[in-house]
Parts: sequence; structure tokens; C-alpha cells
Amino acid sequence: MGILYQAADPIYWVIWLFVLFALMAFNELGRIKLWCGLVLFALVPIALTLFVWPETAAPGNEYGTGTWFNWVKTYSALAGCLGFIALRFVKWRGADGKTHYLYEKRWALCFPPLILAINIAEAVIRDFQVFGFALWEGGVVENLWTISGPWNIMNGIAGILNIITICGWFGIFISKDSSKDMIWPDMIWAWVIAYDLWNFAYTYNCISDHSAYCGLALLLACTIPTFFIKRGAWLQHRAQTLALWIMFVMTVPQFADVLAPIPTTHNPTAFFVVSLLALASNVALAVYQFHRIRKLKLNPLKDQIYTDTKAYQRIVEENE
Repeated sequence: MGILYQAADPIYWVIWLFVLFALMAFNELGRIKLWCGLVLFALVPIALTLFVWPETAAPGNEYGTGTWFNWVKTYSALAGCLGFIALRFVKWRGADGKTHYLYEKRWALCFPPLILAINIAEAVIRDFQVFGFALWEGGVVENLWTISGPWNIMNGIAGILNIITICGWFGIFISKDSSKDMIWPDMIWAWVIAYDLWNFAYTYNCISDHSAYCGLALLLACTIPTFFIKRGAWLQHRAQTLALWIMFVMTVPQFADVLAPIPTTHNPTAFFVVSLLALASNVALAVYQFHRIRKLKLNPLKDQIYTDTKAYQRIVEENE
């Protein structure tokens, strides 16, 4: 990691591993037990909002957690978690005497892509904002070190492409097992990897010295379950791990700066390469996806794009 990161003590990477597995463990608790999900993403945040965050995430604090962005990101992530819980479990008996579920409503299925697009857009705005700071040699803004450069523009464009390539949301369904996960089969590995590269570049660009945690560890915490534990539930994994991490950071803001710091190398070449990879992967995804849409004569707002792929079919088979 010498090219991207530098840690004063190897023990910090042990702590990093602990954070990774803790995020995965709490995500699993919130996923398989409804009551755990409600405690983690409703009751705990209410208590923290009332009694903890007004002090630990106060505007202008020395750790940079008191910015509008952190507060917005926290509640948008929590809104995603609670919205997905509603999609998975809200039901009622209709006039026809049958049990109906919220996920049966097409308007309700618009919520996952909307909250996802909003979260990506928030980060895109921040990348462009950091470029606007004109810190060409690096500097401290809102108590966080950052450096402005073409990488901000490159990655902002990558994020916009990532939003444009969100597809197949009317194909979202709820798994038949006891955990009743929100499955989005059109979110195949190609989109997940493109998102991961974009989001890592965003954290590296805008939250540089925190990115080993809020970028690398946090992305692995949702990508590993997506590929090896519960396929097709990527957005559910992402929302829950993001909410868990940002609640922790808002509560213990000194963690990444004082308790277990893993700063970046502050090397402009690293920033450029990371954002170049993010842009290239999202351009490739967009080109491939638009090619499929044109070739198969699909409507990207209504149709699922990857139904004939093995990745899509495997997700559906495992969850129906």
C-alpha cells in the first residue's frame, strides 16, 4: 500500500481488518433479523441524534464531521436502510382479501434507484467542489487535508456515468428465504465494480486521509457479501454498511485521525491514476450498456438490461 497509503504502525492495518469484519458482521445482523435492523437503523440513530451527535459532530469541530455533507450523508444512508426494510416487510390485507406487499407497487420500486442516485450525486457535487477550492498544492479544508486537480473532474464525470447506468429497478424482488432480502438482479458484477472504483476515487479525492476506512474497508464490507454471502442484495449491503460506518464516525470522529490513522501518500500521481481507473471503468460500462440497449431494442427506464447473462440468472435462481 506504499503507493496509496502510509501507516506509522502496522497495528493500524490490524485495526483496519477489525473494522472491515465488524461492518460485515453488523450488516449480517441487520439483514437476517428484522428487529436488529430496526434497532441499528432507527432506534440507535434517534438516540445518537438527541444525545451524542450535537457534540461530536458539531459544526466546525476539529475532525471535520460537522459539515453539511456528513449530516446529509448520514440521514440519506439511514433513509435508504429504513426504506429498504419497508420494501421488504410492509404488508397489508387488501379489499380482495389477499395479502399485498409494498414491493408490489411499481412506484415503491423507484425508491432504491432514487436514493442511490442521490447518494452518488452528493459525492459528485463534492468532487467538483474540491476542484473549485483550487488547492493545487494541497491544503486543509473543513479540517481535512485535500488536493485539487483534474482527478476531481474525471471522477465527477465517472459518477455521472454511474448514475446514468443505473438500470433494471422494476426487476427488484424480495427473496423467498427468511431474511427477505431486497434483490436487484440487474446490478451485476460489472456495475458493482464500476461503482466501487468510482466511490473509492471519490473518497481518495475528497476525504483522502480517511479513505482507507470510508473507501477501501467500507466498499469491501458490502462487495464481499454481494459476491460470496448474499448475491443480488448489493444495494442493501451498501446502505447498511455505509450507515453503520458513518454513524460510528459521527460518534467517534477522532478515530481515523488520532486513534488509528492511515493517511494517503499525498502523491498527485496516485490521485490521477485512481480517478483515471474509475473514469475508464464507467466509460466502458456505459458503452457496453448502451450497446446492449440498442442491440436488444430495450427501454432503459422500464426493461432489465442483463436478463440473458449468467450473472443475472444465477442471482435469480438463488433467491426465488
